Amino acid sequence: MSVVIAAVSEQPLDAEAHEAAVSLDRAGATVLFRGVVRDLDHDRAVVSLEYHAHPSAADVLAEVAAKFAAEPDALAIAVSHRVGTLAVGEVALVAAVSSEHRAEAFALCARLVDEVKHRLPIWKRQIFADGTDEWVNCP
Repeated sequence: MSVVIAAVSEQPLDAEAHEAAVSLDRAGATVLFRGVVRDLDHDRAVVSLEYHAHPSAADVLAEVAAKFAAEPDALAIAVSHRVGTLAVGEVALVAAVSSEHRAEAFALCARLVDEVKHRLPIWKRQIFADGTDEWVNCP
């Protein structure tokens, strides 16, 4: 029904603020997803990630959020993606949704995250402990 947050930011993401933003009295379920930088990818030690966004990234994220907010089971949507250099353990993606029932909230959040990862024009550069790097999800 409503998008309360849809942002691309260089600042650290506040997952609790996203959850609070979608927590409504009529919501029987609120689901929060945090995508964090992990220290290993395909058996290689990762030390940091760099996220680079196309200038249209904020608009695309707003479109995706609006699409999911229009679904019958959605009460509120909050979603943000971080750009810049992130260390292991930092949050890169936050998605929070509320719905009347838990099954719908879980499904909605999972599909939202998948669509963001599929459509958002943000590219990731992984920096490994051995000094090498790798670009991921680049066109």
